[in-house]
Amino acid sequence: MCGLAGFVGIGTQTDIHGMTASLIHRGPDDEAFYTDLANHVFLGFRRLIVLDPVAGAQPMQSAEHGLVVVFNGEIYNHLALRRELEAFGHRFRTNHSDTEVLLYGYVQWGEALPLHLEGMFAFAIWDTLQRRVFCARDKFGEKPFYYAITPRLFVFGSEISALHAHSGLADDLDPESVQRFFAYGYVPAPRTIYRQVRKLAPGSTLTFDLAANEIRLARYWRFKIEADDDAPAEKIPALAEELRALLAVAVRRRLEADVPLGVYLSGGIDSTAILAFAARARKSAGIDSFTIGFNEPSFDEARFARQAAATIGSRHHERIVDFTDARRELPSLLSSLDEPFADPSMLPTHLLARFAREHVTVALSGDGGDELFAGYDPFSALAPARQYQNFVPPLLHRVLRAGAGKLPRGTTNMSFDYRLRRLLRGLSHRPALWNPVWLGALAPEEFAACFDNPLPTESLFEDAIDAWDQSASRSPVDRTLEFYTNFYLPEMILTKADRASMRASLESRSPFLDGDLVAFCQRLPHGYKLRNGRRKFLLKEALRGIVPDFVLRRRKKGFGIPLLDWLGALRPVADHEDIVGMKRGYAAARWRGFQAKTEDERLFLWSHLCLVQLAAKR
Repeated sequence: MCGLAGFVGIGTQTDIHGMTASLIHRGPDDEAFYTDLANHVFLGFRRLIVLDPVAGAQPMQSAEHGLVVVFNGEIYNHLALRRELEAFGHRFRTNHSDTEVLLYGYVQWGEALPLHLEGMFAFAIWDTLQRRVFCARDKFGEKPFYYAITPRLFVFGSEISALHAHSGLADDLDPESVQRFFAYGYVPAPRTIYRQVRKLAPGSTLTFDLAANEIRLARYWRFKIEADDDAPAEKIPALAEELRALLAVAVRRRLEADVPLGVYLSGGIDSTAILAFAARARKSAGIDSFTIGFNEPSFDEARFARQAAATIGSRHHERIVDFTDARRELPSLLSSLDEPFADPSMLPTHLLARFAREHVTVALSGDGGDELFAGYDPFSALAPARQYQNFVPPLLHRVLRAGAGKLPRGTTNMSFDYRLRRLLRGLSHRPALWNPVWLGALAPEEFAACFDNPLPTESLFEDAIDAWDQSASRSPVDRTLEFYTNFYLPEMILTKADRASMRASLESRSPFLDGDLVAFCQRLPHGYKLRNGRRKFLLKEALRGIVPDFVLRRRKKGFGIPLLDWLGALRPVADHEDIVGMKRGYAAARWRGFQAKTEDERLFLWSHLCLVQLAAKR
């Protein structure tokens, strides 16, 4: 796990050194550079050593083929690819470096290389013979890749801060992206919050041609449901057995490392499953598990994780965090992020990663399980949502929303009143908008009051609308699965996992995103994922006897912070309201309504706080 940076065009050694230095947290173990002055190509690399400590150094070159690569991530099938490439006649100089597989894989397969890779990756290959830079990002976007192109510069890196360390790039906010942030809670690829910077979409490649000074983008993979609606009960045992085998293989693939390795453990189904399979695979070597708990009982899951670890037999590590102490870290954490991030669980996720890093360099997580197996609350809302739209007249929607708005404000993050308000506001719109409106900080009708030049709804939510309308499936469940997997997973969950872990110089791996397991889920009818109102149905069936029963019976609980309490204490930070395109006074009025307990707009206020923190940093 590492940080990469590079540029072609204007700039000097000072620029590449500054870009690479900004990524030291991603790679504290080593730093190296490559320069081709004749072509004005500069590459920089920060390394976190996980595989092949000596021979795996980067930038790595294949002189006979005129190639240089910088690579962030892990290729889990690199040993099989090495054997395949050796059969084609390629001769490796390293013993087990997955980086070298990229060089000879590019020689063999060219721009089709990503189709052969099982893993998480972002890389750039400088092809001196073709005078082009070939870049790629993994299927789900586990590893980040940002870039910008101007008439005299092509620049790229693992984080936006690396791009902004180059003297030739501006850092102006993009007004349209600011609106999209409030619509989704993130800025959907390829946009970023900055006007000049773009992010390579998951499952995509980018080729920069030096002669033409232009880029060519291509999408080589996208998550699509490829199943019918038939889900007969008699197939459940065989499918559950197949799923168990796939999970076991997925975990084993991610246990390879030349450094200490452990598992994040929340005590929920997904992380406990990963720990159980890892413990079975490691056997005599054992496995470490890591949990943080909180001194506020309503937010503490440590006791469940402790029970799960004791049943499975891991070497369990637990730390109880004081919320007051944790809150002090929030401003510095938000300031360290390149883009505003509307998920408050970034803080506990980072605290967990930092705790795990005291003992290990690699941690496995349960990320992806909810998206692939319909684990979130909105999946349960789809059936009543259809009934609501079919039988409740549109004129009554506003009345019901107004009534829900008068309910007393609950004290927890996901209180009944909060969930009801979110549900009803989504149902005021057509189905293609349900998911983003349920998740976003502002509903479509609120943008006119918030922004000077509000985007039309069709433009603001075009990504979600296109995904819904173009889905091959007619099922709302399948379409929602595709939304969460193509948008929420890479832009929110995996971005959080990457930033939180890499800020602690820790590598995070996600077995649920294994290619074979994902292909199984794409073929699996939604009736095995959401069955008679039961979410994650087949996954739970597959885990019986592997995961303790008390975990399988537990209701899902998010990894959160006491947002309602904290917002009041953090209010002074939000006094700065000079946000591009936003109407002066709008946010202040929402803050006043929140403090008077006449409004409950916690998600908007948190999002605004994140954006303010970013603007103040610039």
